[in-house]
Amino acid sequence: MKAARTEIGLTQAELAHIVSVTRQTIGLIESGKYNPSLNLCIAICRALGKTLDELFWPDNAIYEE
Repeated sequence: MKAARTEIGLTQAELAHIVSVTRQTIGLIESGKYNPSLNLCIAICRALGKTLDELFWPDNAIYEE
């Protein structure tokens, strides 16, 4: 997610404003310390012009239990 954000020149604060969360929330998501809701994931994807797979499953791995 960080790479996609920086690729289009957005700061954490700018992305946070676009998706209506705090900059701290974006930082926690990028560091893997916070799992966003599906609605927030979709908002982030729209803001960054990426799909859920591209941002949140970049290696297209299928996880088995």
